[in-house]
Amino acid sequence: MFFKCQAPGHVHHNQAAHAPAGHAQTVSDGKKHFTVDIHCHLHVAEADEMLKSLSPRDTGRTMVDTNPITAEINKKQQTTIWPQLTDADVRLKDMDVQGVDVQAVSPSPFHYNYAYDAEFARGTSKVVNDKVAEMVASHPDRFVGLCTVPLQDCDMAIEELNRCIGENGFKGVEISTNVRGQDLTRAGLERFFARVEELDTLIFMHPIGTSFKDRMDDHYFRNTIGHPLESALAVGHLVFDGYLDKFPGLKVCIAHGGGYIPAYYGRFDHPYHLRDDCRVNIDRAPTDVMKQLYFDTVVFTETQLRHMIEVWGPDHVVMGTDYPYDMAETDPVGHVEAVQGLSDGDKAQIMGGNAAHLLNIDASAFASAS
Repeated sequence: MFFKCQAPGHVHHNQAAHAPAGHAQTVSDGKKHFTVDIHCHLHVAEADEMLKSLSPRDTGRTMVDTNPITAEINKKQQTTIWPQLTDADVRLKDMDVQGVDVQAVSPSPFHYNYAYDAEFARGTSKVVNDKVAEMVASHPDRFVGLCTVPLQDCDMAIEELNRCIGENGFKGVEISTNVRGQDLTRAGLERFFARVEELDTLIFMHPIGTSFKDRMDDHYFRNTIGHPLESALAVGHLVFDGYLDKFPGLKVCIAHGGGYIPAYYGRFDHPYHLRDDCRVNIDRAPTDVMKQLYFDTVVFTETQLRHMIEVWGPDHVVMGTDYPYDMAETDPVGHVEAVQGLSDGDKAQIMGGNAAHLLNIDASAFASAS
């Protein structure tokens, strides 16, 4: 199995672990922290069938299946982790082993379907979002929902966002880093961002593949290099195009630790003080603007996570896994616990407090947190 269930306490990714009985406890000074996984996915077979009917040759995975060996590995993985991707009971058992109280369940990024006609994407979005709502309803004390929307049409995106937030009680929306190769800030989405801000709901930004393909076909580079590059570009445009100033109430969490920029932020600030072309839309340092953003913990090493916390603060880092894929952080609580120098309050923020704020949830409402 690609996703290995691991007991709390940081276990190396190549080691197997055995699940303890009952709900895993994360204890610090005798007190259990409320824990939320901000980054985990659900896959919907019905949406795959809709895509096959429209375009039989499109597997929905062409953005990452770039050579025969990669395609075969991905195909095998999808089969192996299918129960985790679809079955709430299997998912709950893994959460108990991880010490995760609540998952913010988002659709698989393969369900974006931005490249297709907006009406088709609206249809698949509804099917996918209804399946997320079904999972949340099955265990409302353990799951909250994030939706997907047909972002290639602003009106349709807003309509589906309103439905999911207003009718289904979802806590946020998952979007990619671009729409058909257009940057989010240049894709006619001003009213969408304004509506998200008005609803005070979370944007969870998660790339899929990359729009820069020519040199990334081998070695799974479209994920390992392409994903953090895509996020860096999206963050760059949100900052330098002035969108975070235009929509100061936006709550945006970037997957995979925010990509490259949070670790190399000095290359944003340095030219801002020297060049007019870096100050066209903003009048303060890019790092000041970026303080509005949040970043998940899916960076795999204690060194990088510690650096991210030191730079952006424990109040802007949110625990995540990327469950149940092989690019997941399989021991999210242990990953945070391993960071040296964190106070108990810092850990509480990162493990669940920040997510509760972003998702507008009350920890006391979740039975497993008691």
